[in-house]
Amino acid sequence: MSQALYKPWLHRFAVLTAITTLALIGLGGLVTSHEAGMSVPDWPTSYGYNMFLLPISKWVGGIFYEHTHRLLATIVGTLVVILTRWAGGKPACKPLIAIGLLEIMAGIALILLVPNLKPTGHFLSGIGGVVLLAGLVFVSNAPAPKIVVQLGWTVFFLVQFQGLLGGLRVVLFKDQIGIFHAALAQIFFVLLCTIALLTSRWWTVQATSTLGREGRRQETAPKTSSEVFLVRRLLLATTLIIFLQLILGATMRHQHAGLSIPDFPLAYHHIWPPMDAASVQSYNAHRVDVTENNPITAFQILLQMLHRLMALTIFCLVAASVWLTRRHLSHRHPLAKLSLTWFGLICLQVVLGAVTIWSNKAADIATAHVVVGALSLMTGALLTIISFRVLMGVRVAADEVARDSVASPPLSAKPAAWKS
Repeated sequence: MSQALYKPWLHRFAVLTAITTLALIGLGGLVTSHEAGMSVPDWPTSYGYNMFLLPISKWVGGIFYEHTHRLLATIVGTLVVILTRWAGGKPACKPLIAIGLLEIMAGIALILLVPNLKPTGHFLSGIGGVVLLAGLVFVSNAPAPKIVVQLGWTVFFLVQFQGLLGGLRVVLFKDQIGIFHAALAQIFFVLLCTIALLTSRWWTVQATSTLGREGRRQETAPKTSSEVFLVRRLLLATTLIIFLQLILGATMRHQHAGLSIPDFPLAYHHIWPPMDAASVQSYNAHRVDVTENNPITAFQILLQMLHRLMALTIFCLVAASVWLTRRHLSHRHPLAKLSLTWFGLICLQVVLGAVTIWSNKAADIATAHVVVGALSLMTGALLTIISFRVLMGVRVAADEVARDSVASPPLSAKPAAWKS
């Protein structure tokens, strides 16, 4: 890519949208940690008020967390619509206008014809108005690179689906929807950070020169393609395991049973706690918060133990990633530096997980654990993406040097006639 493709303000807006989304994830963590998920029982209204007109005097207790989460979610949705319009350029106008009109008409139809789906109708009408306005008001501009445009449309549809899931979680009162909502939020955040990466100056301008410098450096000490693939696969596998860990954590948080295991690093004073019926009954009998939460089950204890085992696995895999990137690449290589930051995040995440247990699941600590988990997933995803670009040059350089060494054997291996 060239300097002409670098759009600094688009990149800054993508970063702003990603940061706001991280704040939204943190606020969602506070909602769950404070058990405030149903503090506002209606949707998309709030106690019968338009969401933006709820009196501040009613923002108390759990209502504050739940209602603020809704407002920030609306802001994120608006930012994403703007981002999609900006990245799509002039060609995005007509699709946005068409989608906005369709959503408004569908919303009105649901309000008038399907009384049970009136909340969804109001939601669609509101989103449709924002989308239509984005298609009509913004001035035309050249589109961003194709991959950025595609990601923009992906987050555009994803944020609307995510908003609908959040509303259905309230209307249907289903914890399973909340788990899916939390997992989808992590994917959404990673996609926004990917857009921020792909619109950055480093990616559009400096990556090519960086790749070239690293390729020339590797010619003096070439690495094989298998080593390059090993680094990539390790980064990708570790990132996927972190995502599974976050899903497992979301499942645990939405069980509404408090801490299934109240001690750490042991579990009920064992390395692996007994999970027979009598033991579980004994655990519930001695829990100080049993009157405030649902009794725990053997399945919830198993989830907690799996969460701990996966945390140990992730710690080892990220440590291995740091070692491999620094061994196979220069310590000044972008992947080596970023992998070290990744390891720091994982160490912080382990500490926060332990403190969450020791503090009896203090809301602020548990929420910080959620936020650092999102940052860990994002860092792993960006590391994987960067590896598929930057390491391509290393692989090509290694293959070229290997071919040259095969084509030109050392002088000691040449016939005596050649030496004369």
